[in-house]
Amino acid sequence: MLEIIQAGGWIMLPIVLCSVLALAISVERLWALKADKIAPRNQLAEVWQRVKDNSIDADYLKQLKGSSPLGALLASGLSNSRYGRDIMKESIEESASHIIHDMERNMNALGTIAAIAPLLGLLGTVVGMIDVFTQIVDQGTGNAGALAGGISQALITTAAGLAVAIPALVMHRYLHRRIDTMVVSLEQESVKLVDALHSERQVAVKEKKRK
Repeated sequence: MLEIIQAGGWIMLPIVLCSVLALAISVERLWALKADKIAPRNQLAEVWQRVKDNSIDADYLKQLKGSSPLGALLASGLSNSRYGRDIMKESIEESASHIIHDMERNMNALGTIAAIAPLLGLLGTVVGMIDVFTQIVDQGTGNAGALAGGISQALITTAAGLAVAIPALVMHRYLHRRIDTMVVSLEQESVKLVDALHSERQVAVKEKKRK
């Protein structure tokens, strides 16, 4: 592997750096976007039980907000529930925008790597071909070893750039799709809380009127 990198010339250094960054970002995002970390199972049910038991206080809301992205959305909604359904939904949407921003952290960098890696490979190809033609001008076509070295450099950098760009692009698309799916799930869970909370309040108001 080291011999291949050396044969590719100096342009292999940024390509290798791109590969390391792409791998680090992919692993970090896969870990950060685990389903149980974003929307823990039964968290909505636990929150709703708290609502029914009338045991929601400032300390619990603070704990809920720091527990997970879903918890942050539910805490934001509960904090503004007394202002009505519309305000509650607006507060959840505002919190969701911050959460989405956090979920998309480093995604632009991964997309940039996927875009520039093949360009770096192409640059290496151009540099290699320039070296080939320089050798032809200086020594003619008789020195096959020198010509092969320039062509080898051109092919190695092209292959290396594509080898980095293809998986980086795949991971970028996959992670974006994963984020979109999780955002929809978070919105659905939050809407369930809003609907349940205000439906129960409407029932309570109607019962009071009857009495």
